[in-house]
Amino acid sequence: MLPLRKFLPCVLCIAFDVVGPPAAGAFRERPAKPTAFRKFYERGDFPIALEHDTKGNRIAWKVEIEKLDYHHYLPLFFDGLCETVHPYEFFARQGVHDMLEHGGTKILPVIPQLIIPIKNALNTRNRQVICTTLKVLQHLVVSGEMVGEALVPYYRQILPILNIFKNMNINSGDGIDYSQQKRENIGDLIQETLEVFERYGGEDAFINIKYMVPTYESCMLN
Repeated sequence: MLPLRKFLPCVLCIAFDVVGPPAAGAFRERPAKPTAFRKFYERGDFPIALEHDTKGNRIAWKVEIEKLDYHHYLPLFFDGLCETVHPYEFFARQGVHDMLEHGGTKILPVIPQLIIPIKNALNTRNRQVICTTLKVLQHLVVSGEMVGEALVPYYRQILPILNIFKNMNINSGDGIDYSQQKRENIGDLIQETLEVFERYGGEDAFINIKYMVPTYESCMLN
């Protein structure tokens, strides 16, 4: 049997060589797959063009937005939320907001087709894409009657990424957090989005949000 004094150094070496588990990478960006939106845009299948005016760039629609086939076009524009390169990013983002602004009763029946594009955009974990998607979700919820309630069954697909990034706020100390002025602070946008979900999601909204985001507190108590 080895003397204890000879054995101890080996034990110490083993102890100091132990390393922790690798980082889970929850915040690491995932590359987005090629989008159907880009494919359709490059083929010229969208009735849109880029127009410049004194306020900057905007979309010039070649047809009345209200007459578009929302089942066809709205999911495609949502698919483009993953884009980060101009002009695809601009057309997708602005196209979504334009269609939500003018969609009315056409939006509610399309909700099931929007969930996968929303989930894909959030799952990129790209800060810019997440902020863009959160703003779109807020617009979507208030775009028509019952839309907020129609989203409740899909919280399990939408909210996991929001739960991961919920506490990601920029601590700017005494300085100015310009991301807040631009509404690009992920933590703040997630809080706003969850509150909009609760206000417009009906009586089952809060309990379902709480299940997926345990640290969320009801805004209806204020």
